[in-house]
Order: sequence, then C-alpha cells, then structure tokens
Amino acid sequence: MKTAIYPGSFDPITLGHLNIIKRAAVCFDKLIVCVLVNSEKMNRGLFTPEERVELIRKVVAKLPNVEVDCSSTLLAEYARQRKACTLVKGLRAVSDYENELQMALINRKLNPRLETMFLPSSTKYTYISSSVVKEMARYGADLTDFLPREIIEDVQRKMDSRRDS
Repeated sequence: MKTAIYPGSFDPITLGHLNIIKRAAVCFDKLIVCVLVNSEKMNRGLFTPEERVELIRKVVAKLPNVEVDCSSTLLAEYARQRKACTLVKGLRAVSDYENELQMALINRKLNPRLETMFLPSSTKYTYISSSVVKEMARYGADLTDFLPREIIEDVQRKMDSRRDS
C-alpha cells in the first residue's frame, strides 16, 4: 500500500489545500493530511491543532482514502512511523519552491526512503493562503471563493469570538 502525507499548518484549510488533497488522493492508496505544529506560528494560530484536524475531517469526509492526523514530531520521523513513502507539497509560486526544495532535501537526509512530490497549485488557487483568508475574515469579507463551504461558518464564528474578546 502506497501511503503519502500532505503536511501543513492548515490554519484554516483553504480551497487551494483541498485541491491538492483531491489531486494527491488519486495518486496514492492512502493520503494522510497531517496538521504539523509550526514553531514559528505556534502562538499566532486562529485554531488549535485539534480544531484544525476537526475542520479538515469535515471537509474530506467524502474522500475514503484520506485520513487526518496531527503531529508535533519531525516530519521525516512521522513519515517513518506511518510507513509513508511520499510527502506531497503544494507549490503556489516559484518562491515556494526554494524553501520546499530545502525541506525535501532535509527530509530525505533524515529518512532516505522518503520522496517529495511537488504539485503546482491550480491557477485559480495560486493567490489563496490561510494568512490572506484570516485577514479577510477579520474584516468580514465573503469567504465563499476561498474556503470549503463546510467550514466557512466555523471560521467566521472563531473570528467573531476573537473580535469580541
């Protein structure tokens, strides 16, 4: 069984992330969407890692070979534990490639059996990022073209509660 991992912070999951998930899911027997705790973003998150897992589960519920998990371990070690052969990384722009290539080489050094597959974003999602979505949500913008419909209310509710406190 070929297992791949699509890692990220997913705070929140966007339509761009979902596009990568759907495309990667057809390439592997199992795709694990793994919420990684990013030390640089740890205190700036809108959602806790556990809340992100639940949001992603809502969004991928109809994809039978997609599993959602959370990890605070090194990605290469997590992949070894889950017997994954491939990491899936989405690329929106050339600027993403340089950083992702470096990470791919590090992960390969730590786990020589681990490959990284780069999937370019579909053109209509290249401008979407979780950071941009959070900023739009702060101002009450319509998120229909940016987030999966299953979680729009969750994001708006979370942002409203942040504004109220």
